[in-house]
Amino acid sequence: MTLYHTGEREGTARRAGAIIPPIVVVTGPEDLVPDQLTERLRVRGALPFGRVTAVHTGERSTTILSTIVPLRLEYSPNAPSEAPTRLLLKATRGGLDAGLRSVGEREVAFYSQAAPLMPGGPFPRCYDAEYSSGRFHLLLEDLSETHMVLTEWPLPPNVEACERIVDTWAMFHAFWWRHPRLGREVGTFLDAAALAKIGAEYRERYERFAVTLGDRLWPGARAVYARVFDARERLYTPARLYAVYTRAHGDAHVWNLLYPRDGAAPGIRLIDWDGWRVGRGVSDLAYMMAVHWFPERRARLEAQLIERYHTGLLAHGVIGYGLDSLWEDYRLSVIGTWRYRCGSSHTGSTRASGGPICIASSPLSRTSAAPHSLS
Repeated sequence: MTLYHTGEREGTARRAGAIIPPIVVVTGPEDLVPDQLTERLRVRGALPFGRVTAVHTGERSTTILSTIVPLRLEYSPNAPSEAPTRLLLKATRGGLDAGLRSVGEREVAFYSQAAPLMPGGPFPRCYDAEYSSGRFHLLLEDLSETHMVLTEWPLPPNVEACERIVDTWAMFHAFWWRHPRLGREVGTFLDAAALAKIGAEYRERYERFAVTLGDRLWPGARAVYARVFDARERLYTPARLYAVYTRAHGDAHVWNLLYPRDGAAPGIRLIDWDGWRVGRGVSDLAYMMAVHWFPERRARLEAQLIERYHTGLLAHGVIGYGLDSLWEDYRLSVIGTWRYRCGSSHTGSTRASGGPICIASSPLSRTSAAPHSLS
C-alpha cells in the first residue's frame, strides 16, 4: 500500500523551485496527491471545506481496457463527515493500441453530461471525470462494502435477481424515454449514412471472423449470419430505430452491475458506461438474455421478464408503447446482438473476448438460437 501525505510531492517540487502543473488526466494514484485531490473534490462540491490529508492506495487491478485502483482518503478535522473516504480510480490502461484511443471518452461523457441530469440514479457517484488526448480517468465511489458482482461468468442470476435487474432497467430507461436532451446535447442520432457505415463494418468484421474460424463456424451459423445481415440492412433505418428511444447501456450483461449485499444497500448500481448510446432500451435486455442465456432458460423466463419490463416502463410514466411494439423492438435488438458474436466492438478482433474458439462455442450457440425462437 502506498501512502501520500499532504505536501510531500508539492513540497519537494517547491523547494526545487519547480511549478507543479495542473494534471488534467491522471494515469495513476501517484498523480493524486492530497492537495490536488482536495481541489478536484472541491470543484465537484464533495468537499466544500477541509482538506484531504492522506491518500492510501490499494491493490491495482487491470481489465482489458483500464486500470482500477482503490483509494482510501483521510481528511483534516474540519472536513464534513459525509466527505467520501473510499474511491475507485479508473484510468486508461497503458500500452493500448492506437485504435483504442477513444476508450473511456463515452464513459466520461456519461458521468459529466448525463449523470448530473439524473440525481440519485442507479449508478455510482462520480467525483471527477476527464478525457483528453486518448487518455481518461474517473473517480468513482467505491461500493465494494455494500455491493458485489452477483455471479461468476457465465452463471446467470436467479429469477428474483433477474426481476430486480429488469425493474432497474425499466426505471432507468423510463427516465430517459424521449428525453429532450438526448440526441441533441447528450448523445447523437445516427442518420442513414452512419447506419450504413456501421453495417459495412459489421459485415467486414464478420468476414474476418469467418475466415479465422474456418470450418469451426458451422453451416447453420453461417446461414443465420446471412439472414441477420439481410434483415439489418432492411430494418435498421433511422425512422425505425428512433421511433421510440432512450439511453441504452450497450454492454448490459449482468456482470456490468453491482448487486446489493444481503439486500441491505439501497439498490442495484449499473457500471461500465463506455458503450452507451441513444437507442432502444430493450436492447439492454436482449444483450442480457439472448447473448448470455441458453435456449432453455430463455424459454422459461424471457416472456415474463419482457412483460415485467413493459409493466415497469408504464409504471414510471412511459405512454403510447404497447407490448406488441416492445416485442418487435426486442426481436430487432436480438438481430443487433450478432455484432458481438463476430468480434469485439472495441478492437474488431475475434480475440478480445478470449479468442475465436471461446466466441465460437457457447456464446455463439446461445445467440444463434435466438432468431429462430423469435421468428
